[in-house]
Amino acid sequence: MQEARRTAKAVVVGGSIAGISCAHALIAAGWDVVVLEKTTSPPNSCATGAGVGLDTVSVKLIEQWIQQPQLIQLLSLPMTIEHEQATDGDKKITWTLSRDEHFNFRAVHWADLHSLLYKSLPQDVVLWGHLFSSFCISDDKTSVNVQAKVIETNQTVEIVGDLLVAADGCLSSIRKTFLPDLKLRYSGYCAWRGVLDFSNNENSETVQALKKAYPDLGNCNYFDIGSEGHAILYELINRRINWIWYHNQPEPEFKGNSVTTKVSRDMIEDMYESAEKVWIPELVKVMQATEEPFLNAIYDSEPLDQFYWDNVVLIGDAAHPISPHGGRSTNMSILDAVVLGKCLEKWGAGNLSSALEEYQSIRLHVASEQVLFSRRMGRIKQRLPLPDRELFDHMIASQEESKVLHLRNIPYFNHIPSIYVTDHNGSLQR
Repeated sequence: MQEARRTAKAVVVGGSIAGISCAHALIAAGWDVVVLEKTTSPPNSCATGAGVGLDTVSVKLIEQWIQQPQLIQLLSLPMTIEHEQATDGDKKITWTLSRDEHFNFRAVHWADLHSLLYKSLPQDVVLWGHLFSSFCISDDKTSVNVQAKVIETNQTVEIVGDLLVAADGCLSSIRKTFLPDLKLRYSGYCAWRGVLDFSNNENSETVQALKKAYPDLGNCNYFDIGSEGHAILYELINRRINWIWYHNQPEPEFKGNSVTTKVSRDMIEDMYESAEKVWIPELVKVMQATEEPFLNAIYDSEPLDQFYWDNVVLIGDAAHPISPHGGRSTNMSILDAVVLGKCLEKWGAGNLSSALEEYQSIRLHVASEQVLFSRRMGRIKQRLPLPDRELFDHMIASQEESKVLHLRNIPYFNHIPSIYVTDHNGSLQR
């Protein structure tokens, strides 16, 4: 009986939102957790990154993890409106295509969300500056030995756990162990993106003109559909504007194990020149005023057939590389974490296989449908061909035709996994 009650241990590889969320969920399930993260220190508020949208389910789940639940509201802004509009790049005008006034997301900067989640964990859960190198499952399948290199000392450490959680992103090296032939699929476009901080110049001509052109900023997620892709615009706390421009182009060559890169000044100037031909001046000036815009190649993969092997399980982008057009990547990672935690709590360490099987049965089909929907949505908005429909023409599309662009069309929008129920107060419980 004592052995059955021992505290099980999980080793999580990856300290981004997925890994940190997993740590919270597994600790809540009664597990010991250690997170291995290759970066040497927690990201600060100026870290490279951008805004993310949290749905209502993710917000409620995060509130259960953090020490001061009200902080998620204070660190985010409401996005109760989703507004799609067309842009005529020649005439420099926009008009409404469709509008969803019951959108109900919240906009938060990635670094703010990460900091909130990280600071709510017990000390020493995350081992910064630990680069995962390899793992080995024991012959009797009861444990997994994980090796990592301490970047500061170049020493190798070994950690033995009951479970290895791969939260190491879309380029997951752990996933590659089991699926060596799986290749990411380039979407056909990249995202130029950045965050404009106007806290020291909120009365500038650029900001005033932007707010006139986009009057619902601070409460709205704007989608601009143009001749050269589509753009996204919304506000973050502390007077910041998050913008993204998805631009059709050949697959770029990135150095290292990343799909994001800083870019040369010449590349940025070329982007500005192209933007002036496509977007209204108010949006272009925001791009031009942003320090260090960066380029993010958009990939996904064919949906996986399984999420776990013996003592190893995938979560987040490691489990389902997805394009961003369903607003799902962060929300999927959070749901993966909580479902995994609840399954482990339900079955216990002695029935790990049953726990992982139930986790997979709950999340696999949801992830598959959302990955394929997001891919389809991206191709519609980028005016790329699909076998079963004509190209979306923003110049003549009616409001009814434009409802295809709504994010709430995604399968399982605001869906609560079956292992949870909602009580009358709207909080999530087992």
